Amino acid sequence: MGVFTFVCKGSGADWTAKQLNGELEASASSTFELQRKLVHAAASSDSSGGAQSSFSYVTPSSAVFQVIIGGGGGGGAFVGGGGAAAAPAASGGGAAAEAPAAEEKKEEKEESDDDMGFSLFD
Repeated sequence: MGVFTFVCKGSGADWTAKQLNGELEASASSTFELQRKLVHAAASSDSSGGAQSSFSYVTPSSAVFQVIIGGGGGGGAFVGGGGAAAAPAASGGGAAAEAPAAEEKKEEKEESDDDMGFSLFD
């Protein structure tokens, strides 16, 4: 997983970016094109997975752009949680299958106002 942080500066119609801790640089005529070039440069440097990016203006002529390569992001936590929950079920065998059956037997009886000895309008 690689994290690339860029400081972007605009001058007139041109934008330039330099990596905060590294040697990657790019320039373009718009922030959109600059972001595309920086994501491509970061992906060329670290090709360990998908890319996520965030562009935030600091002033009208400066911004911070961050590219994260790999790592899974928020989806990784969800998949990891699902895998962890599935692992005990797979290793538990019969014990895991018996748990839902026990829950089915334990039906809760829904109580009405009459059963509690008072009514809403008393």
